[in-house]
Amino acid sequence: MTPTSADVWLLAREHPAALRRSTDELADALRAVYGDRFAVWRTDELVLGVRGGRLVLRTLGGADVPVPKVVCVRQLPGSMHHDREVSLLRHLERMGAALLNPLDAHLVCRNKLWQLQELALAGLPVPDSLSYATAPLEGVVRTPGLDAPCVVKPVTGYQGRSVFLASDARLLREMAGALAQDVPLLFQEHVASSHGRDLRIVVVDGEPVAAEVRTSCDGGLASNLARGGSATLCAGRYPQAEALAVRAARTMGLAVAGVDLLFASADTYTICEVNAVPGWRPEMTAVVPAIAACVARRLDGRGDREPL
Repeated sequence: MTPTSADVWLLAREHPAALRRSTDELADALRAVYGDRFAVWRTDELVLGVRGGRLVLRTLGGADVPVPKVVCVRQLPGSMHHDREVSLLRHLERMGAALLNPLDAHLVCRNKLWQLQELALAGLPVPDSLSYATAPLEGVVRTPGLDAPCVVKPVTGYQGRSVFLASDARLLREMAGALAQDVPLLFQEHVASSHGRDLRIVVVDGEPVAAEVRTSCDGGLASNLARGGSATLCAGRYPQAEALAVRAARTMGLAVAGVDLLFASADTYTICEVNAVPGWRPEMTAVVPAIAACVARRLDGRGDREPL
């Protein structure tokens, strides 16, 4: 790629990872608005460092790359490595680029326990949860108060991967030795009233712009579309849930967020997780214009707006 003085970037995963459909849609919309002032970069196309006492960003061929004003980050936080993608995002921020979303928000969102810490401190409803630092897993699963059934998930997982329901404590203890331990696990209260069903709300600059109820395809726990779930659009149908999603996004410091809520009862909700790089379906026609308007506000130096 030839370096350009683009004001707006879309930064995506390294090659050969395919761009998500929603990422392609956003790129097309931004390209239509900004033309040569817009560029798509992959994380493996750039090198970064310090030369002569100043921060520099270059191509693999050694050409200087002018830092943009706004970067739309489309790398899933769960797949980021702290000393790789995170370092690049930090470098861009230190060079003056405004990230959508800010690096600190990405860092919190990539760890499900960190999310719970922030949401609980803000007084927002979350499921009872238990995790650990360096305690042995075989001991953790025998901890008093770890009730079953419970949802088990890695703290840095994404798209519903490696998430399962442990039906009873005995099964959990028997499985402990076979569970992956490269990252800590999170043991979370099973919200039975929302089994196989959740509510995804996309929030942009404090506004709920899209919503859908997602349902498991086979009656299982996970309702993620990436896991084969189905979805029904429902914008405006659950106003209390949308208000909660806006509060969750602001608590996490996100300008663009996908907030997943569980149905605690007919009219109450609890926050499952908050996503810093949400996807959306083509039918969610308000999302791309909302993100484009968010980019325009950052270019004008206006920051985000207060929710209506």
